[in-house]
Amino acid sequence: MKKTLIIKNATISTPVGHSARKGEEMAALHTISEGAIIAEDGIITYAGPMADMPETPQCSECEIIDAEGRAVLPGFVDSHTHLIFGGYRPDEFEWRLKGDSYMSIMERGGGIQSTVNATRTESVDSLVEKARRFLHRMVAMGVTTVEAKSGYGLDTTTELKMLEAINRLANDPQSGLRIVATFLGAHAVPKEYKGRTGEYVDMMIAEMLPAVKGKAKFCDIFTEKNVFEIEDSRRFLLAAREAGFELKLHADEIVTLGGAELAAELGAVSADHLLHVSDKGIADMARAGVVATLLPLTAFTLKEPYAPARKFIDNGAAVALATDLNPGSCFSGSIPLTIALACIYMGMSIEETITALTLNGAAALGLADITGSIEPGKQADIIILNYPNYRMLPYYVGMNCVRTVISRGSVVAQND
Repeated sequence: MKKTLIIKNATISTPVGHSARKGEEMAALHTISEGAIIAEDGIITYAGPMADMPETPQCSECEIIDAEGRAVLPGFVDSHTHLIFGGYRPDEFEWRLKGDSYMSIMERGGGIQSTVNATRTESVDSLVEKARRFLHRMVAMGVTTVEAKSGYGLDTTTELKMLEAINRLANDPQSGLRIVATFLGAHAVPKEYKGRTGEYVDMMIAEMLPAVKGKAKFCDIFTEKNVFEIEDSRRFLLAAREAGFELKLHADEIVTLGGAELAAELGAVSADHLLHVSDKGIADMARAGVVATLLPLTAFTLKEPYAPARKFIDNGAAVALATDLNPGSCFSGSIPLTIALACIYMGMSIEETITALTLNGAAALGLADITGSIEPGKQADIIILNYPNYRMLPYYVGMNCVRTVISRGSVVAQND
């Protein structure tokens, strides 16, 4: 007998498809009034009008949810986070409030290196327990899939430790969500390689990539002036691709360097941040089908201009949104605030924002064939709001509108 979930009397709104929605497609949500969803053993078998719902299948374990008066959406996908780390950096937050720049803090030994120092001393158990608390809050906000990066080790031992923590959480049935691992050993040049960036890249290629192979799906790099510039980034990413990793880039966050163009050249799955992307970079990414993962919470926290979401969409690109939860530039994993900033300051409609946080976020993780929309054949990752209309999401500014969270057919969170 199968485990069956039935949601009835639902107003269902979802993007559709098995790949990222691009340009004007992002605004198209398929809406079913008086709808129903049936999921068997975690897989959606029906999503359509109540009137056409097939006879309820025989099951040994059935859960029926009446969603009358509530909007139903796909679960959110947070496709860019740094949720595994040691220590905190509230002092640097205060320094930035006094006018210090992110790069100036990094150059004097703060920033990423500060978290590296703390993470190198943490145990795997400690990293797991700390991350579990973040995951609990994410699930409550409707996140059913999350990406987690390494990158606060910058040596092989600690990078492996971080990836062990990520994979332990990913394989924990109690986590309540799907976790995708990304290797980010190229997050910064560690102090022991200061002034020898090329040698650090050599070491990552020769030592780190073979060591972490099979422990992460993606390989990422912080392509930035005075960190890893274009030629070192290209060399490293080509080696990562040869080793079997799919590619991501932190691109054009602080200055216009050409990271977006490099992402397009190499066929990366996504390029992220993009606050200072060039018009050519936008056009190249749109043409190459690289997902633009935009992180408005980071721009908000750093008091930087927001990434040009409208330019990406109007040029036919696919945009995803994510939180960038991390201990430095963005100590927040707030989905409600991400939605508000996208709609209020980035010029995105709520329909585009929903697509960016569901199907396009899934595409940025190579998962659009199994999640990100409410369609037969996909996993039942679903959220039920406290309100009948999804337009409440940006209107109730910065507040959680999610009532029920369903991951792979099981209720994993229920908010009052």
